[in-house]
Amino acid sequence: MDFRLDLIEDKIEFFEAFDLRTLEKQIDQQIETNKALLLHVHAISHHAVFHPDRGKMLYSAVVHFKVKGSFS
Repeated sequence: MDFRLDLIEDKIEFFEAFDLRTLEKQIDQQIETNKALLLHVHAISHHAVFHPDRGKMLYSAVVHFKVKGSFS
């Protein structure tokens, strides 16, 4: 029986919220979760648009996580 453990090397996650505090909290929680997978933040992109149905801003972010170090 072979036992094989593959590492996740790259992971991209998307977040959105109607206030920056909530968006930041979501990202911080995912950063802590991804530390267990040995992933760290490689890049973040963020945007804000006006949501006409809600009458307020909608904030979004894309976070690219990458593996720390080399495990080859």
